[in-house]
Amino acid sequence: MEWAIEGKSTDGPISRHLNRRLSRRITELILRSNAPITPNQVSLLSFLTALIGSLLYIPGLDPLAGVLVQLSSVIDGVDGELARARGETSPLGAFIDSVLDRLADAAIVLGLTISAYRAWGALAIAPGMAALLGSLMVSYVHSQGTATLGFHVSRVGRVPMYASRDVRLFTIFIGSLLYSPLATLVVLAVLTLSYVIAKTIDVYQNLRRSGLLTIDRRGNGV
Repeated sequence: MEWAIEGKSTDGPISRHLNRRLSRRITELILRSNAPITPNQVSLLSFLTALIGSLLYIPGLDPLAGVLVQLSSVIDGVDGELARARGETSPLGAFIDSVLDRLADAAIVLGLTISAYRAWGALAIAPGMAALLGSLMVSYVHSQGTATLGFHVSRVGRVPMYASRDVRLFTIFIGSLLYSPLATLVVLAVLTLSYVIAKTIDVYQNLRRSGLLTIDRRGNGV
């Protein structure tokens, strides 16, 4: 039996070119073996893998932590593939996956900040806070675009989706292998905050050019 194992139209570049090649094989193995594994269980496994990775930064096991972070990114693609292949997609499943992803993101960045603090002291605090804020804001911009504008912001405008979750986790993976926690935090902060600012302006200008920019009852531009 053949299954339609599909990614998402909003996949970032790392997901499209690397993660999906691995996650599809895992999903196919689960389907072929008829394993009683649910998409929500996969979401939880991805979260736990990321959480363990974040804790490994505390004793300074950065390379191993980075490997688990990237592994969690790959596993994160399996839940959606499994749900779509089985026809088990649901708003609740998407909600659970999103919440667990945000918790995992926060734990990973905090763990990386602890690693940077060990070597650089207080100099690591500001980049850590900026990286955490930026990571969460990228996800917020994407979710709010869908919720309030009715479309994923990656589908409009000229700014490419260069700070998606797959890119952020892969950046952390590479930085961890190189034992460069502070530099990784700085790169994350620049990557995410620049994307949030650029994409917000990009969406505004796109809506304005298309004549879809209006004023709601509260006087806010929409």
